[in-house]
Amino acid sequence: MIFYEKGSQTTELSPEEIKQAIFSALEQLGEKKRVVAVPPDFTRFNSRAGEITSYCYGFYKDKMSDVLPALGTHNPMTKEQIDRMFPGVPQDLFRIHDWRNDVVTVGEVPAEFVKEVSEGAVDFTWPAQVNKLLLEEDIDLILSIGQVVPHEVVGMANYNKNIFVGTGGSEGINKSHYVGAAYGMERMMGHADTPVRRIFNYASDNFTADLPILYVQTVIGKGKDGELKLRGLYIGDDLEVFTKAAKLSLEVNFEMLDKPLNKVIVYLDPEEFNSTWLGNKSVYRTRMAIDDGGELIVIAPKLVEFGEDKEIDKLIRKYGYCGTENTLEFVKKNEDLGNNLSAAAHLIHGSSEGRFSVTYCPGKEKGNLSKEEIESVHFLYGDIDEVMEKYDFNNLKDGYNTVNGEEVFYISNPALGLWAFRERFSY
Repeated sequence: MIFYEKGSQTTELSPEEIKQAIFSALEQLGEKKRVVAVPPDFTRFNSRAGEITSYCYGFYKDKMSDVLPALGTHNPMTKEQIDRMFPGVPQDLFRIHDWRNDVVTVGEVPAEFVKEVSEGAVDFTWPAQVNKLLLEEDIDLILSIGQVVPHEVVGMANYNKNIFVGTGGSEGINKSHYVGAAYGMERMMGHADTPVRRIFNYASDNFTADLPILYVQTVIGKGKDGELKLRGLYIGDDLEVFTKAAKLSLEVNFEMLDKPLNKVIVYLDPEEFNSTWLGNKSVYRTRMAIDDGGELIVIAPKLVEFGEDKEIDKLIRKYGYCGTENTLEFVKKNEDLGNNLSAAAHLIHGSSEGRFSVTYCPGKEKGNLSKEEIESVHFLYGDIDEVMEKYDFNNLKDGYNTVNGEEVFYISNPALGLWAFRERFSY
């Protein structure tokens, strides 16, 4: 059932409209005794989920017992990040999701189903795992809050991914990432109906149908003034709320290009991106747009690590971004990578398959990744100062630019969209 829906390519919901929409939807639910919020973490700051969580807390006050950021494998939020993203929500409500220890397996999706929907790409069961907090019996409302946007693992982010990955366990996260990588992310990005989504939906229908989850889904787009706008807000408790949000997201966040791009420059905001685990969205989201032999330049002022998780960071350093064929072979022959399939999937996602070059330009402050580290994982290294000066960085605008007679395509935030050359996108 949908309790609220509003959205279009030109919609601009104001803070007051958002608050009224949230209060209206929550009033329809009736009185609640214990509410748990599951918003994204700081890496999704622009989702408006923090603001929405604050409105939900304002509505329920002391009946909101817990806020469990959907960390997945990400680092816990700092107190400063919590205060900035969730104004007015008490610090002592926040819980840290431990994806290795705080989960319960509520059921297993059969291997036959996984093999069928992945068209034979993989053949294993998939465990539906959620944080044990969500299973406490006295909870009568779980608010799953987040942004719907094209995604490399599942096709379109959010909905039940927020639960099964955001609060999921190591095996479930590992296997879901690997399904998408083995099936082919270029066949999935921008699609709401994908093998991974079907697996999540099977789990929702069969294992978590009794959980009192209400989904609050946002769609974010850029206005002509360059500012981010809330283009859509959808609140409901079933698949329809995701389907409608995904449809709008494809209209707002997907840019279809008539010609492939030869040179792309992507900027990684230092407040949002400090690892290639996150920063490789610059690769994922542009790979269908870049021409064979093209160049991707990633300006990353605060690139301090490869993986936010220490074990994953070690695996990235060991194997590097070496393409699908090599990674799949490493999985077969090496127990460490075979036991961490999300890392293997990430290595596939972050590789250009040798089709175009990827140059990372980290900042020069202490702690940033070095030239040697960048090159050790099969990326090229660029001097950030020289690149920013060469391409007149401060005057670049999103989209096509001409710099010294050279055409350059600039993207100020790769997390907000998906770009593809028309002939390379799979409908």
